[in-house]
Amino acid sequence: MTTLVLGLVLFLGIHSISIFAHGARNAAAAKLGVWGWKAVYGVIALVGFWLMIRGYAQARLEPVVLYVPPTWLRHVAFLLMLPVFVLLLATYLPGRIKTATKHPMLAATKAWALAHLLANGMLHDVLLFGGFLAWAVADRISLKRRAEVRVITVAPASKLNDVIAVVGGVVLYWLFAFHLHTVLFGVSPMGGVGGG
Repeated sequence: MTTLVLGLVLFLGIHSISIFAHGARNAAAAKLGVWGWKAVYGVIALVGFWLMIRGYAQARLEPVVLYVPPTWLRHVAFLLMLPVFVLLLATYLPGRIKTATKHPMLAATKAWALAHLLANGMLHDVLLFGGFLAWAVADRISLKRRAEVRVITVAPASKLNDVIAVVGGVVLYWLFAFHLHTVLFGVSPMGGVGGG
């Protein structure tokens, strides 16, 4: 569990600098240069990500039950995951979806984390998904207060972007729900329904 917590601290910590120390982040970026800052940021994020994966896999071997979700919550979680991939794609495909949600990647993160908390009640699940949910909520609140917000490089605006985001998102959702989730994580979100 220690490895998982350390991974979360590093990964979410580096992603939280703009939330809690926006000035310090800008000062570090100015001192190191844009690419120097991105290199430091990227290395810390990658190490944290690797530790999270390793720690989560280790924790699954000795699970600690906090709560047992009722079976019907799996169906709710399954539905909550549907917009996640659409929102992720909409982050980079400016259109009405992005305009309406303002920060679609954060909305996707919140829906992903909440869905997994509804369907999983082990301590390692709560740490991982609860950590991401808390971070996404804090980041969304902080964005309202920041004077400057860095813009993510995106595709050119187009009327087709929303269509691409929805169609692409549904295809990705289907791939993950019925195949990739089982292959990558060893767990079928369908509970034995479908392939993997």
